Amino acid sequence: MMFKRIFLYLFFLSVAYNLKSQESDLNHVSETFHSISSHDILDYAKKLSSPEFKGRLSGSPEFLKSAQWVASKFEEWNIHPKGDNGFCFQYFENPYTEVFSSGSVSYIYKNQNGKKVVKDYRFPEEYFPGQNSGSGTIESDLVYVGYGITASELGYDDYAILDVKGKIIIMESGLPVGRNNPEMEKWVPYDYHQYKFNNAVKHGAIGWLYISKLANPNTSYHEGIVYAHIGEEEANDIFDVSGKDYQKVKESINKNLEPNSFALVGKAKLTAETKHFEQSKSCNVIGFIEGVDPDFKDEVIIVGAHLDAVGNPGKLLPGALDNASGVVDIMAAAKALAQSDVKPKRSIMFILFGGEECGLVGSTYYVNHPKVPKENIICMINLDMVGNGTGLALWGGASFPEITKHFIAANDNYIHRNMRTSKARPVTTRPRTDCAVFTMNGYKSFSVGTTNRVKPVYYHHPLDNVDALTPEIMEDAAKLLYLGLLGVANDMDL
Repeated sequence: MMFKRIFLYLFFLSVAYNLKSQESDLNHVSETFHSISSHDILDYAKKLSSPEFKGRLSGSPEFLKSAQWVASKFEEWNIHPKGDNGFCFQYFENPYTEVFSSGSVSYIYKNQNGKKVVKDYRFPEEYFPGQNSGSGTIESDLVYVGYGITASELGYDDYAILDVKGKIIIMESGLPVGRNNPEMEKWVPYDYHQYKFNNAVKHGAIGWLYISKLANPNTSYHEGIVYAHIGEEEANDIFDVSGKDYQKVKESINKNLEPNSFALVGKAKLTAETKHFEQSKSCNVIGFIEGVDPDFKDEVIIVGAHLDAVGNPGKLLPGALDNASGVVDIMAAAKALAQSDVKPKRSIMFILFGGEECGLVGSTYYVNHPKVPKENIICMINLDMVGNGTGLALWGGASFPEITKHFIAANDNYIHRNMRTSKARPVTTRPRTDCAVFTMNGYKSFSVGTTNRVKPVYYHHPLDNVDALTPEIMEDAAKLLYLGLLGVANDMDL
């Protein structure tokens, strides 16, 4: 009887202690949760978007400077380095081209009266300079080459009936087929900008107007080749002079899967002022919070976002929404996790990727040179353009309910935003995000996003500055990360 009383006393004492401990943990979590501030987050975003980092073009000295700044914050918050040689940085080859001015794009033709007409297009409203353009001036006849694809196995060749040697071509981005085409896998290699550019050089073009009006460093460099990006409205102008309907021409190619290439009336004149740096390097910035449970600390949650933006091609492109927003949301959550009195039992790794805008270079390098064995990774969570809207999302998260239940509970109990989820989809087209790279390599991967945008999105544009951000949703995204990551890290049933 005495033994039973002692046992019951110790049992209730233990329950009381655990309840008190849980209550204390909840108080600590709540205190840290409320320490995450939109003011701090916006300050981080202002720093990353400032002229000091010159648009964070991957490979440039200014990108490396931004990486050093983020690493200094990790060190300040006692987040441990997990890159190369005891530092935060994981380096990889990343050539880049510095664009010194916006250059110029002109269309020259004779009107019906035989009078010479010169139409000078305006930056950034009507064109963007090529971010891997060679330097110089070219002027030549124009030829439209559709999608710029030569694919004998698909019975498709945009160059089959034309000689484009010494000419300036007009070329489409993308593919003439959609995601649902049964042969999509065979078409994917021809969707890459580098392929299209290399194929144009192979056929003798001296330059091109690429119908994709945005700043884009995800292209290939060829010395002496000058190019620029234009939009469909500008293509329409040029086609009109030739008596062609641009939209109908493009729709015909897509519908029939038959090339429709032809010479256009007039010439184009393109100028560019650039310098290429072939031997440059970029890096991923990797920080690490080690789990406190000796049985679970080898299991790791990855949360990532790309740090790079698209530089300064004649005008600063601050890259605030794309993707300082994702980076600073992670920074705020990382600081909270590092300073929280409630520690994660599993480890959490933060990767801020370089080279995303250059073709997912940093994330691809990481999965080929991982800092933690793949089998130890619980999941990879990606943030890209998470800074505009009123709602939250877990894109792909519905496929991993055992993980995302912690994020859903955090929103239901503390944040109270409208939240959307979706199933993860296999990557069947050209991958466009760092998340896709991890998915393709067999990781459980999903993205935290925002919905119901409340401000215009200026994609790869000079107006992508901090005024394009919604600080309140960024604060809540960081709070969601903090609670969700802590929940996953301390869920011993996973």
